[in-house]
Amino acid sequence: MPVVSEAREGHTPKVVLVTGASRFFGGSVVAQLAKDSGVERILAVDTMTPSHDLRRRMGRAEFVRADIRNPLIRKVINGNEVDTVVHAAVLARPPAGGGRAVMKDLNVLGAMQLFAVCQKAPSVRKVVVRSSSAVYGGSPKDPAKFTEEMSARTPPRGALARDMIEIEGFVRGLARRRPDIGASILRFAPIVGPRLASRGAEYLHSPVTPTVFGRNARMQLIYEDDAVAALAHAATHPGGGTYNIAGDGALTLSQAVRRTGRIELPVPFALFRTAGRSFMGPVMREFTGEQLDYFHFGCGLDTTRMRAELGFVPRWTTVQAFDDFIGGAALRPVIDPAWIDAAEHRLLGLLKVGTGAHQ
Repeated sequence: MPVVSEAREGHTPKVVLVTGASRFFGGSVVAQLAKDSGVERILAVDTMTPSHDLRRRMGRAEFVRADIRNPLIRKVINGNEVDTVVHAAVLARPPAGGGRAVMKDLNVLGAMQLFAVCQKAPSVRKVVVRSSSAVYGGSPKDPAKFTEEMSARTPPRGALARDMIEIEGFVRGLARRRPDIGASILRFAPIVGPRLASRGAEYLHSPVTPTVFGRNARMQLIYEDDAVAALAHAATHPGGGTYNIAGDGALTLSQAVRRTGRIELPVPFALFRTAGRSFMGPVMREFTGEQLDYFHFGCGLDTTRMRAELGFVPRWTTVQAFDDFIGGAALRPVIDPAWIDAAEHRLLGLLKVGTGAHQ
């Protein structure tokens, strides 16, 4: 169900708090908001100190070492009269040295504590949450495109998806109890870019790339800079709601493999991860449930509400984002994609000639 909010029109943030400031998304949102002269103060919150380069990009923002799981976060919000909270601190996989329990503690318990504080803080008028299209799961019964009112056809098995479903529930509860708060949930398509190339690039590094036999997952992507811009835009946008965030267009998995110049190896899904291990060692063994479902079924998103209601338009299309991701990962083609296209055209030409001869 989408978030329904009766937030005041014309919300202009004065004091913005951003969680997860030591990581890419939180820190980049802080840096983006710091360029907005209409925002008086930006509080960058995390348990770890940002890197020197990230701290430099944050500019005038104030770093606050705090843990959102600790009730003391209330002092940070109330003491600084924070009116806008951007919750970007979401872990997609367990942290190094920690298991699933640690991931859930950071994701779910952290969000629950943060939103409980927001509910009681009279100064808070806007909450923006980074979510994921993983909440739609993966199923052969999936529609061509999910709208925000739809839910997963089968319960998602991935840890991130389960966490985000719980977190979104907390946000809806906050919106019901505090209708004066504009609560926005941004469900991002898979985010790609040169700074996020590591895991996805490893999947495409092998000359032979396994795919699921009989399936050709339809993918929509969002470029990393557009994802950051969407979070910053939502912080300054009045009202609230649930929005799918993705670049225009789509790309099938076979097209993605071709654009990297790899050789596709279709295998039954039961062997998908096993075949991947043979070619890429531990890479596919570490794939999350969300990644396996995505390569199996894909996920199409309806972004009408993103444009019409949120007023956000990504600068990069899905194909442009993927191509830049390939460049950032420095993937050298094993087979020239142009050669494959030319061979296909020649084959189609021969088939047409053969068909005409038999008519």
